[in-house]
Amino acid sequence: GHILQSAFNTIHQRAADRHRRLGANATERLRPMRVLACVGWLLMLALSLGASPAWAGAQREEDLAHHVASAMRRSLTDPNPPRLVFEHAEDGEAWLDEMSARLAKRIPDEFVRRRLLTAIHYEATRAGLDPQLVLGLIQVESGFNKYAISPAGARGLMQVMPFWVRQIGSREHSLFDLTTNLRYGCTILRHYLDRERGDLFRALGRYNGSLGKAEYPDLVLGAWRRHWDYSPLPRRARRAGP
Repeated sequence: GHILQSAFNTIHQRAADRHRRLGANATERLRPMRVLACVGWLLMLALSLGASPAWAGAQREEDLAHHVASAMRRSLTDPNPPRLVFEHAEDGEAWLDEMSARLAKRIPDEFVRRRLLTAIHYEATRAGLDPQLVLGLIQVESGFNKYAISPAGARGLMQVMPFWVRQIGSREHSLFDLTTNLRYGCTILRHYLDRERGDLFRALGRYNGSLGKAEYPDLVLGAWRRHWDYSPLPRRARRAGP
């Protein structure tokens, strides 16, 4: 968005400069420049509407101890398809219905929405993370756009840096694949949380590449609390209805 805005400003400024040089009677001669400026503006608008901005996603590449890298590689291996992980199936359906309703404005397609939410719950749970936290992080990182790319080059829903594929993954892994991206993102956040001995604020700072700064952790925790906090109703209350 910033690059497109800069390009548009440059086009507009050059057109204005040329108009001053040619004089007030040069309107017809300047018409092509006006068209070009208009096209530049429309391109900027179309691209900005078509892609959600990626807030950050700039994990720092670092050498991993052999046992850490091995554990992270193992965590990426799971042949089972994503599923809701609840003790009682009706609790899972209640969660899915509620989260789906909250996500409907961002992802209108119900099938896509429920598939995504199921994968988020599964990957977060298997990594020992709160799914509501992961929802908040995705909102901040990519706005739920699985094709988002940050200025730093991070990719997908959880804005994973490509060097992770080289360090702990396989060449065929695509970070634009929904399940693959979630698995990497949750594995990486779990790694940082373990490294920081459970300190979520510092783990989020590492995930974003801004350790010690409050802005990013505050954004993620704020999104979690404002949009994704969830307290399930007791099953008896749900059966009783309104």
